[in-house]
This record gives sequence, structure tokens and C-alpha cells, in this order.
Amino acid sequence: MVWIPAGQFRMGSSYAMFADARPVHSVSLDGFWIDEYVVTNSQFAEFVRATGYTTIAERKPDPKDFPGVPADKLLPGSLVFSPPKTSVPLDDVSQWWIYVPGASWNHPEGPNSSIVGRENHPVVQVCYLDAVAYANWAGKRLPTEAEFEYAARGGLDQKAFVWGDDYRPGGKYMANTFQGHFPDNNSAADGYEGTSPVGAFPPNRYGLYDMAGNVWEWCSDWYRPDYYDVSAERNPQGPASSFDPDEPGQLKRVQKGGSFLCTDQYCNRFMPGGRGKGAIDTGSSHIGFRCVLTAPAPTQNSH
Repeated sequence: MVWIPAGQFRMGSSYAMFADARPVHSVSLDGFWIDEYVVTNSQFAEFVRATGYTTIAERKPDPKDFPGVPADKLLPGSLVFSPPKTSVPLDDVSQWWIYVPGASWNHPEGPNSSIVGRENHPVVQVCYLDAVAYANWAGKRLPTEAEFEYAARGGLDQKAFVWGDDYRPGGKYMANTFQGHFPDNNSAADGYEGTSPVGAFPPNRYGLYDMAGNVWEWCSDWYRPDYYDVSAERNPQGPASSFDPDEPGQLKRVQKGGSFLCTDQYCNRFMPGGRGKGAIDTGSSHIGFRCVLTAPAPTQNSH
């Protein structure tokens, strides 16, 4: 883990597309430890071996939660990115996301897929509840939204990206995002069509990897688009309840960092001020997490 010293920063974004990330506001945080890397498949496998934990995607859906859905359709599974064969309108995510029975953390694209050879990639297909279970087992917790953004910015004030203002400094890709025509043609110019191994791209100024792109990361805050109007100035913990006007009945938590699917054609939210959101019981093939720890600051001789 990496120690992030106490400090103050300007949180949020004035970027026009990020209506829920305004107003930009000052936040002060106590110091904390944060994982250098996103939790990997091999780390999550160790957790499962030690505890016997079964992720939400591996459990049969409860008929009470899906009234009117035939029992034979209630199969364990999760959401998988499935690019269409041709260009499609970008106002219907069902054109590129499909529910795949049998998709889970160790079968990310469905029952015929595997994490063999991807042990050092971020674990995906984990929902918020799964991430909390892992964090509890590890003796850690999930970061608050403010902690994640503060760590991601690495001391750079209101820069467009976690590394600065230039998307490709010196022509170099700095994060695993989407190149090509979204969502039907990913050119993988950055070297990866899906997830990349943790540490494949340069760290930010705090020495943290994948704070932008690769996979979205769960935070502990409930999601509300209006929270920044009333956010606490010191160590904000998020609102007391969840509300998403797009899906008023869904309990959602904040996600940060963006993923390998982020592109200025659709979603630029791998920028540090961007905010994501997700139902607490739903994972997908582009969502993972890392943990933090509240603990004393390191001594001069510690690492």
C-alpha cells in the first residue's frame, strides 16, 4: 500500500459533460493508505479459497426481486461488454451490454471464458457487496469518493487527467482506454482491447497505478448527482442515501476512475473529476476495486 498524506484539494470538475461533478469544492482529508494496484484475479482467488465466498453473480437470482420473470430465466450471471458488428446509436446501452448466464469473476465473459493467463489483471464481475466482503476479509475498507479522487490527482490541481493536461504526452498512452469507433471497433492502439495487467501503464505522482482507465473502481459513498452542493468540507463520507434520477428505485454507490471502455465519443469519465455509479448488487466486465486503510502514518524507516 502507498501512504497518502493529509491535505486539501479541489474536488470535482467544471468539464461540461460532468453535470454531477459540480460545483468544484475544497476538501480536506486525513492521511490514509491505499492499494498501489487494483485487486487482481489472483488476490481475489486467494480470498475465495480462504473463505468459500460466493459472489452475487454466482448466486441464483431471488424471484422476489424479479417479479414477473419466468423462473427458467433467473440464472446466475452478469453483464458482459459485447461490441455490435456495426455502428449503433449511443442512447441505448443494451446495444453493447448483454446479460450472460454463467459470467462471474473467474469466467468474466461467460462459462467458456477463464482467468487463466489473466491472474495479474484486475478482478471484474464483482459488485459493491462483493468488494466490501473482500475488504473486510483483508482488514481494510473501500475508499471514499473523496479519498479516491485525492489519491488519483496525485497533487495536481484540477488537471484534466491524473498525469496532467495532455492526453498523450509525447505521443504515449498513459491509461487503458478505448481507441477506435465506439462501441463497435476498438483499435486497441494502447495495446489492450479489454483489461490490462495491473501496472501496465505509468503510475501517477503518488506511485499509484490504474487510477484512470482499465476498470471502474467501487467507492463507499452512496451516489447522488446533487451531493457536491452539500458535501462536508472535511473527510466527506457521501450522502446518507442513494438517488439516481435515471433509475430512482436503484440503490447505487459511486464508482471512480473509468475503464478500458472510456472514450470522448461516449464517456470521458476516466478523468479524475468524473463520477460513475452502479447498483450495489451488479457487476460487469469493466468494474473492479482497490482498498484503503486508516492507520498511523509511516515512520521515517518504514515503507
